[in-house]
Amino acid sequence: MTFLVCLFALAFLMFVAYRGYSVILFAPIAAMLAVLLTDPSAVPPMFTGVFMDKMVGFVKNYFPVFLLGAVFGKVIELSGFSKSIVASVIRIVGRERAMMSIVIVCALLTYGGVSLFIAVFAVYPFAVEMFKQGDIPKRLIPGAIALGAFSFTMDSLPGTPQIQNIIPTSFFGTDAYAAPWLGIIGSIFIFVLGVSYLEWRRRQARAAKEGYGTGHLNEPEPIPEGRLVNPFLAILPLVLVAVFNKLFTIWVNNAYGKTYDVSMPGLDKPISVTISSVAAIWAVEGALLIGILCVFVFAFRTVKERFAEGSKSAIGGALLASMNTASEYGFGAVIAALPGFIAIRETLASIPNPLVNEAVTVTSLAGITGSASGGLSIALAAMAKQFIAAADAAGIPHEVLHRIASMASGGMDTLPHNGAVITVLAVCGLTHRQSYKDIFAVTCIKTTAVFFVIALYYVTGLV
Repeated sequence: MTFLVCLFALAFLMFVAYRGYSVILFAPIAAMLAVLLTDPSAVPPMFTGVFMDKMVGFVKNYFPVFLLGAVFGKVIELSGFSKSIVASVIRIVGRERAMMSIVIVCALLTYGGVSLFIAVFAVYPFAVEMFKQGDIPKRLIPGAIALGAFSFTMDSLPGTPQIQNIIPTSFFGTDAYAAPWLGIIGSIFIFVLGVSYLEWRRRQARAAKEGYGTGHLNEPEPIPEGRLVNPFLAILPLVLVAVFNKLFTIWVNNAYGKTYDVSMPGLDKPISVTISSVAAIWAVEGALLIGILCVFVFAFRTVKERFAEGSKSAIGGALLASMNTASEYGFGAVIAALPGFIAIRETLASIPNPLVNEAVTVTSLAGITGSASGGLSIALAAMAKQFIAAADAAGIPHEVLHRIASMASGGMDTLPHNGAVITVLAVCGLTHRQSYKDIFAVTCIKTTAVFFVIALYYVTGLV
């Protein structure tokens, strides 16, 4: 019975998310329903002592990353830098390679720190223009955007400042560059298979004499001609974020050591901070600040005119994204405390291989919640110690745990109820029926990549 209670709570949350209701509202409702069915008297203390405690803890650790990432993406957009990057990539790769161009542009933006949601809005008008010129069906645009923005630059490439690559650092004491070789090879695997799949779909459409199509919704205005920012200047903030992320990671650990104690006259007692759990977070925050300052230095006049309104929308997006994930984190903590979760944990723990166990657990919960960061947070909050113990017994470095967990979170997360999927389809003016098939194919490719990387580690020992 207790096992069914956990499943009911998970199914209920997945259902309301799929129907488009706010997870911020329904995650605590689902969690408290599960507690009510287990022990009614425990509802108030579990809400205050577990759900709210974990939710607030997540916000404390990660909200600055969400906020700075959103502001960075917005100033990149307002400055015209993103437009210059898109145009330059298209010019280099060629308009005849429309799909590869869109994938590369999305990858550059998201690896440089631009939120995947911002990347969708920035790239869509260019994708439409290129697909029209190439007479490629519009229904293939979401698949190309998903491959570039929601896959290898989100969680596979070492150093990516996306939150899915930052969350594991707090649990495993690693940094954003964990297991670089596995991440790079896994990224190549996803990119090659993904682009090959999309090109196959394009050739299928051409053979069937299917073109761009007519009567589409949400068609963007034609891109106005104008002088673009120098592409080397446009990409500089993205490069600085990547470089300073690495430099700050090294500097924080060297400057602060393993722990750092702060004593101030107004404090009742010294504050002790475990540096290993926050070093990667501090590093990416500092790197994003450098990127934002760089944009202001080179494009102050352009950005200042619209920064007031632009920053409001960026902050609103950051608040929504972080609170969604924090609510799912609190939900996961409550579910993990229930007796029914023991059965789930024991079932997952029965998978003998520690890396496969971690991958299956993380990607399953990401699929159920429809959120890579939410599923990752739930899984690690509940089972990180178990993963670490199994890895230590098998002699597996924590860096490998980090990379597998991060990549697995971006596996089955993009099921139909995923927020990013719903967003990209809405922006493109398309439906699940028209375009989800290609997004799901990308989902399957990136899920397969996780197990490819696990096999690669065992065969070669690469980290």
